[in-house]
Amino acid sequence: MQRRPTVGIVAGTMEINSISWHSVGESNLSALNEISQCNPVIIPALGKKLNLMDILKSIDGLFLTGGATNIHPYNYSNNIYRDKDIYDKKRDSTTIPLIKLAIKLGIPIFAVCRGFQEINVALGGSLHSYLHEVPGKFDHRRDRTKNLEYQTIPSHNVTINKYGLIYKILNKKNIKVNSLHGQGIDRLGKNLQIEAFAEDTTIEAISLKNSNSWMLGVQWHPELSLQHDCISKELFKSYGNACRKIKKER
Repeated sequence: MQRRPTVGIVAGTMEINSISWHSVGESNLSALNEISQCNPVIIPALGKKLNLMDILKSIDGLFLTGGATNIHPYNYSNNIYRDKDIYDKKRDSTTIPLIKLAIKLGIPIFAVCRGFQEINVALGGSLHSYLHEVPGKFDHRRDRTKNLEYQTIPSHNVTINKYGLIYKILNKKNIKVNSLHGQGIDRLGKNLQIEAFAEDTTIEAISLKNSNSWMLGVQWHPELSLQHDCISKELFKSYGNACRKIKKER
């Protein structure tokens, strides 16, 4: 019996009682384990203290989660940030170099929400720090007065690039997705192509141009929609197949 591929997931960090904790939401672990049929392992957000090459040689895929924090603006602009914003510099210092190296090595990457934005920043792109304040853009943030089940119900349409990876997986021109983000792509990163966009032109999915490597970033949260969304399952299944292919080729 063939062994499952191993997928590395970069942890987010938080401080509780003066102790720094590294963690990953269980919905991400469950989606990779049950739908992608891969073994998820957590990569601590230790930045330069890690040997990234050793880590990437030991995994068959990289998964970048969403999170409660934003990417710090010094990674993509000179804009002054606001004191109320919550950042995770340890995660930034880990994911950005890890993404660059994983792309060079052709390791499959699946990224959601914050992870989607991390790919764009890693490849030289920039973000709207406050998307809802940009003229013409919708408010893509979650309604925190509602329960999580309500927040993860698909809430707006996106148009799919018929020449992209998502169309190849789903064979659909339009899908409906959930929306739980405050930031969004401003300037697209180098060698990225738009996979999908919302009705207000916000970029909702990206992949690598002219590449045989499986890499997909989505602005929504497919891992939170698995109970009522077969589209999300298809994305995770395709990612699992890509990881199995890499494992077999090694």
